[in-house]
Amino acid sequence: MSEKYLDTSLSTEERVEDLISKMTLDEKTTQMLHYAPAIERLNIPSYNWWNECLHGVARAGVATVFPQSIGMAATFNENLLYRVATAVSDEARAKYHEFQRQNDHGIYKGLTFWTPNINIFRDPRWGRGHETYGEDPYLTSRLGVAFIEGLQGDDENYMKVAACAKHFAVHSGPEKDRHSFDAVVSPMDLEETYLPAFEAAVIEAKVESVMGAYNRTNGEPCCGSYFLLDEILRKRWNFKGHVVSDCGAIADFHNHHYVTNSPAESAALAVKAGSDLNCGQTYAYLDSALAQGLLTEEDIDVSVKRLFMTRFKLGQFDSDELVPYASIPYEVNDCKEHHQLSLETGLQSMVLLKNNSILPLDRSKIKTIAVVGPNADDKIALLGNYNGTPSVAFTPLDGIKACVNDETRVFYAKGCEVVGDKTENLALPKDRMKEAIAAASYSDVTIICVGLNADLEGEEGDAFNSDAGGDKTTLRLPGLQEELIEKISATNTKVILAVMTGSPIEVSYIHEYADAIIQVWYPGAFGGLALARLIFGDRDFSGRLPMTAVERTEDLPDFSDYKMDNRTYKFIQKKPMYPFGYGLTYNNYTIKSVDCFDDIDKDQVEELMITIKNKGNYDSHLPVQVYVKPLHNKYRVPHFKLVNIDNIFIEAGETVTLPLDFDSSCVKTVNEAGDYAYDCESFILYVGYSQPDERSFELLGSKPFNKEIFFNN
Repeated sequence: MSEKYLDTSLSTEERVEDLISKMTLDEKTTQMLHYAPAIERLNIPSYNWWNECLHGVARAGVATVFPQSIGMAATFNENLLYRVATAVSDEARAKYHEFQRQNDHGIYKGLTFWTPNINIFRDPRWGRGHETYGEDPYLTSRLGVAFIEGLQGDDENYMKVAACAKHFAVHSGPEKDRHSFDAVVSPMDLEETYLPAFEAAVIEAKVESVMGAYNRTNGEPCCGSYFLLDEILRKRWNFKGHVVSDCGAIADFHNHHYVTNSPAESAALAVKAGSDLNCGQTYAYLDSALAQGLLTEEDIDVSVKRLFMTRFKLGQFDSDELVPYASIPYEVNDCKEHHQLSLETGLQSMVLLKNNSILPLDRSKIKTIAVVGPNADDKIALLGNYNGTPSVAFTPLDGIKACVNDETRVFYAKGCEVVGDKTENLALPKDRMKEAIAAASYSDVTIICVGLNADLEGEEGDAFNSDAGGDKTTLRLPGLQEELIEKISATNTKVILAVMTGSPIEVSYIHEYADAIIQVWYPGAFGGLALARLIFGDRDFSGRLPMTAVERTEDLPDFSDYKMDNRTYKFIQKKPMYPFGYGLTYNNYTIKSVDCFDDIDKDQVEELMITIKNKGNYDSHLPVQVYVKPLHNKYRVPHFKLVNIDNIFIEAGETVTLPLDFDSSCVKTVNEAGDYAYDCESFILYVGYSQPDERSFELLGSKPFNKEIFFNN
């Protein structure tokens, strides 16, 4: 064989070293831009690194669209997220190889996916929060690891696709200030809240890529942070993959953060700190940085080697016969099996927040039903952001029509827009309100579909209608939606409120008007069908809130404050409207027993045996939640913290015994210096299907099992 880098009998490291040795310095620097050009003399094809798949292959045409990430988080189901990610990576491979056959090397056509977003959803006003897995570091880490493993595959020689954990680190708004903002965070909050999910992604899931955030953290721009990229990521966690900047983030060094004076200086800082790939154009100035002596060719080699290690691991320089994932057929994309998985994920994701015994609806008794509201028949509200194009989609109206009896009449009216006071430009305000009231007046039950969409909450620049650059200034429903709910509730109809948003909204103003409230999220292409099947009792609700629903927006701390005090279920001071981990079901579950130890050694793993009975009439999934509360007050500790989850399927009337490992190291807490330590002689262990707070007890009428456990040493 003429070229060593094409010799598959050699190690990947040897092959990459050989290829890099043949490249000129100018050729190397071009490969550090996300739109890397071809080097024809070395048979290196052009490659665009930018690709997305938060909840399905995105921005590259038709693909299966799953529920948005926050909805998947509400399943509390690691195995389900692994299955979803496996399906997504199947479609990614199928589409990639077809694009290659068509000689299409454009953006969103590669195998390097900038997914998942494992930032902590610390404040529900953050517009991009629906891209995440919620507010809890443990839940985020478990679901993030599952998704990464499903994307990257399990072959010994090749990666299926390359996942990317983003945005590293301490990043969750405000969106409009992200290019200049300095997220100031204490060592305690950094270690306890903002780093654990990234650590799990790197150490457990072996994620191939990490994306740096736009903002500064404690004064350093994240994409040029020696502390984050070198000390934490490379040295402490031994990360071996590549680091990519968020798009345009390196230009922010000189344009907005003012830590450098020129593009060349910004490029040099980023490379030396550890950013290997520039999404943007600043690395076009690498030649200038080299000429000024700000960088050496050895600095460039480090990054280029990391980038080509990824491309070789993806099999881009080997024949398809050697790469197992290359044989995934194009027909896998958007297939019926993946549609069914999207529907199943939607069924497990929705959270029943309130039910005055109206649900489930009895088909045989419902003669007329109204489906109203701005999101009742809007496919955009199904999709969230960073989405693909579904070939088929069920809005709530579509779903209800598909599930009612033939003799049931379904009325539809929009009622109002998501924002604004009218639908037709020449009409008077509230031009659709009376139609919705009329539809409700003639119906036994009315499903009001309200909420937001990705035009209102999302990334700065994408959520173009938001007054806050993608964030929410209030958690109340915008426009005429609250008035619509109030007016419809004044009729004789029963009201089911379906909330389609990326985070729980402020429902305290409208809570009394609804007989049932369902948090639907952005539920994917089959979300409307999933909603209808749950409403009619074809399936039981099993979703749980992955974040706290506050009673009032005013209960939240300042949005720009990154201290965790009074944030999330761990540190909240005011009683929430609906707690983290909460969700109603049609079933009645009982924890009959927990076979549990009385004491435990530090750093010891013991087994819990949890016996649960399903006393209801539905076969269903049940997210089991385990929390601990260290019993000490030397420094701030959480009220309690989630330390284990499992999602089990229990048939109606069945009693199951679930074994769960309990690692006593989870009781460690973080002190002001950011160090983990045991600082208690005992702790309370909680096992149940909610968190052990008073508000959950008030809503559910039952408390988790609890027991004080003592340390032996």
